[in-house]
Amino acid sequence: IITRKFLLGSDQYGRDVFSRLIIGLRVSLAVGFIAVLISLFIGILLGALAGYFQKQTDAIITWVISVMWAIPTILIVFALTLAIGKGFWQIFLAVGLTMWVGVARMVRGQVMQARQMEYVEAARSLGYNHFRTLFRHILPNILGPVLVIAASNFATAILIEAGLSFLGLGVQPPTPSWGSMLRENYGFIVSGHPIMAIIPGIAIVSLVLAFNVLGNGLRDAMDVKSKS
Repeated sequence: IITRKFLLGSDQYGRDVFSRLIIGLRVSLAVGFIAVLISLFIGILLGALAGYFQKQTDAIITWVISVMWAIPTILIVFALTLAIGKGFWQIFLAVGLTMWVGVARMVRGQVMQARQMEYVEAARSLGYNHFRTLFRHILPNILGPVLVIAASNFATAILIEAGLSFLGLGVQPPTPSWGSMLRENYGFIVSGHPIMAIIPGIAIVSLVLAFNVLGNGLRDAMDVKSKS
């Protein structure tokens, strides 16, 4: 005898909601991880170059950052998604290419402060070139704030992916995602059976809250001034 048990019930197509939640978790974590890597790579590179070399380099990169900052994130995501298509890998690029601006601004400020430190002057006096000083000495000393903003961007990426999937621009069926599960089941709220829409909503809130708490914990743990 074969028995089937759906822990959270099944949707209107008879699919196990719990199994789809687990696969949706994998999608959310993958989007967050790869999008954060893309944003960190672009943001750290541009922010470090602007903060270290300053002058004309800083002016150009700051102008690019200001232009990107003036455009609403959701519009950039829409444009990128429509330009490169809808799908699993496209959403990685669309989300990652919109979150580097905050990273670049933060890294630029941190590098400008670290540039005045004694260890940077010591590296210069030893004859180290600019790139060795920047990438071997300055960047390792500002990893604390970078980790904090990475955790925050992880939560933001999950929310953006869920929003895009809800609008039909994110991960496409048959691959489940929490945003698409909300879109498929939000009609049950009107019919008096909201649990089908509440379940993926609770999952999104819980995961985003977890990474926000992680970011706050990293900020407190790496705040040297508050410990002194």
